[in-house]
Amino acid sequence: MIKFENVNVTYPGGVVALKDINLEIKEGDFIIIVGLSGAGKSTLLRTINNLVKPSSGTVYLEGADVTNAKKKELKLIRSKIGMIFQTFNLVNRSTVLKNVLTGRLSNVSTIKSILGLWPKDEKKLAFEALNQVEILEKAYVRASNLSGGQQQRVGIARALSQKPKVMLADEPVASLDPITSRVVMSYLKKINTELGITTIVNLHFLDLAKEFGDRLIGLRDGKLVFDGNVNEVSDDDFENIYGRSIKSSDLIGDD
Repeated sequence: MIKFENVNVTYPGGVVALKDINLEIKEGDFIIIVGLSGAGKSTLLRTINNLVKPSSGTVYLEGADVTNAKKKELKLIRSKIGMIFQTFNLVNRSTVLKNVLTGRLSNVSTIKSILGLWPKDEKKLAFEALNQVEILEKAYVRASNLSGGQQQRVGIARALSQKPKVMLADEPVASLDPITSRVVMSYLKKINTELGITTIVNLHFLDLAKEFGDRLIGLRDGKLVFDGNVNEVSDDDFENIYGRSIKSSDLIGDD
């Protein structure tokens, strides 16, 4: 479903973020990407929707060339990709429902969205997305009145309202406590399992990677150093990913 072909990313100033990435992701995969800060996790994720454009190489989604897509084609590609951010990216003064409806902006005219004249079918999709993450009762509450975990669930619902084929989650639990982090991860797993949405998650927490992941991708200094089943990751694999001795039995807390 997603293919990286010899993808390299070098940022202005000469910082190399990705080096010769060749990777294939199948439809329905639930993938967790791990690695130290600066390993290239966020960059890899953002090349999928071309928020970061590769310096060389190509990323494909369902056979479409994402990297070299023109404006109109890229808009269509991005409509298939939901994005969940670490900082939630909600409009705090707006209601939960209005925040989720922003995931439908590409389907409604600008004037209607500004005036709040959302068609019934669009509102129905938003309500369904909120129900999927079990926060429907907060639909008319201001986003600023929610807890961090609830705000992230709204972020998930907003991405779900797009009806995406791919869900990208960039450090979605980095600012949450351990219990809330597991709640958010359980919803991402549920979405993948029940709706069949290909889900790719960047994580700092190794215990969560072990608990929720199916396939693990390890990055180190921009290079792909591990790609395999989470249950098959050895202590040596983790040492290769993180560049230091680490035991799989110590997978608790931040990496």
